[in-house]
Amino acid sequence: MVSFVKRKIVLQSATALFLLLILAVSLFEHNSKKRYETEFIGLFDTFTKIVAYTNSKEEFAHLSETIYEMLSEYHKLYDIYNDYDGINNIKTINDNAGIAPIKVNKEIVDLILFSKEQHMKTDGYVNIAFGSVLNIWHNYRTNGLSNPKNAQLPPIDLLKTAALHAEIDNVIVDEKESTVYLTDSKMSLDVGAVAKGYAAEQAAKMAKEHGFASVLISIGGNIRTVGERAKKTPWLVGVESPIKENEGVFLQEVLLSDFSLVTSGGYNRYYTADDKRYHHIINPETLYPSNYYLSVTILCKDSGVADALSTAVFNMPFNEGFEFIDKMPDTEGLWVLNTGEVKYSKNFNHFLSK
Repeated sequence: MVSFVKRKIVLQSATALFLLLILAVSLFEHNSKKRYETEFIGLFDTFTKIVAYTNSKEEFAHLSETIYEMLSEYHKLYDIYNDYDGINNIKTINDNAGIAPIKVNKEIVDLILFSKEQHMKTDGYVNIAFGSVLNIWHNYRTNGLSNPKNAQLPPIDLLKTAALHAEIDNVIVDEKESTVYLTDSKMSLDVGAVAKGYAAEQAAKMAKEHGFASVLISIGGNIRTVGERAKKTPWLVGVESPIKENEGVFLQEVLLSDFSLVTSGGYNRYYTADDKRYHHIINPETLYPSNYYLSVTILCKDSGVADALSTAVFNMPFNEGFEFIDKMPDTEGLWVLNTGEVKYSKNFNHFLSK
């Protein structure tokens, strides 16, 4: 769950089936400002929380409603399963693969260009064109959850055939015309590795542009902070253990100011086949769930980048992932190995709460 425990935020995803908007007022002072919180569930099929220090309840209500409307639009645009009246979204692009370019909103063009950049920077470990493979795993996982006794693994030949249709260069973006075209009729996009973090980043930018200097946004554990909290102190965020027996236990508490923290792990979304768990993070090389870690947490300035990197590093052996993160400025990582051992990047300790 994403929740506040002793004024800390827990990094762990949650699933919801409906929308609930709650406005709560807290009386912690930030000079003349007060702390307010709002929660809603449903967008991106997860739990969202917004916290801010503002001059009034009305000012916070305006901020939270604006962020909600923005995220609601992103939710519809980046959806791969549902159609919406009057909207061309990722599903529309997939439905027209090999048929025709689809005119889309700038928000989709920008996300796809961002994702292509992350694909290049991560040497293909993040690939939004991997939908043909991910869709197979999604179907087998759904069937396994609904009928556990007959849960099965997808045949490797089926996965290999699907992987032939995951070439990101076949995703053609025309910025001038604002169109996206999948040249391969059997390919599909899946933006799950980047969408929540990217949306959180855009919401944070919007809040800053509107003059809000102390905001925290959490979308399913994808956390982005703007400025600081009360008394000019950093936001205090708890990274929860992915080990079921240690549920609610914090591995570390970190201090964030204008930074993001994102965790990827296989401990929430999985199914069991042949007495073994298979989670949702699929390695593009093996076409099977990565088995290096229980979770990977990435800390960096941009929430969209953190989201992409958490998936990429989750798919890398530790030494490769460690060296990869070490070369990136203002970026740190925390790995929880399958044994439960915790490893850190060189400067992660700079962000730890003392």
